[in-house]
Amino acid sequence: MPQRSVSATRIVHAPAARIFDLLADPSKHPLIDGSGSVRAPRPGAPERLAPGSAFGMDMKIGLAYRIENTVVEFEEDRLIAWRHFNGHRWRWQLTPLADGTTEVTETFDWSTARVPLFFDLSPVPKRNLASMERSLERLHALFGSNA
Repeated sequence: MPQRSVSATRIVHAPAARIFDLLADPSKHPLIDGSGSVRAPRPGAPERLAPGSAFGMDMKIGLAYRIENTVVEFEEDRLIAWRHFNGHRWRWQLTPLADGTTEVTETFDWSTARVPLFFDLSPVPKRNLASMERSLERLHALFGSNA
């Protein structure tokens, strides 16, 4: 069975709680999106995500579209993941470090997708990995080196 996830990791100069607050606010997702596709949360999105939260996002890859997400993994200040309609997940894991910084890992996981073979045969995972690396760069830049 092929590995059905890709991840990128970066040290961010901020406490995990501050980073998590940003990740749990859908209105802030366009600030860190390295793909350039996340535009804005749909009306009715919660101000702060919680376990089971549903939220829509306006997106654009060539053409504009909407995506619906549901929070399926949640541990305050440590882990948040949402699932798209096809079942694949975007996961953020935060590991606080002794010096006050945080190791942040973003994962695109299609092992739970309804049709994982689509992703196995497509360039999407490789493209998403590059986008995640850019997202982590943007996250790092938002907090700078003076958390």
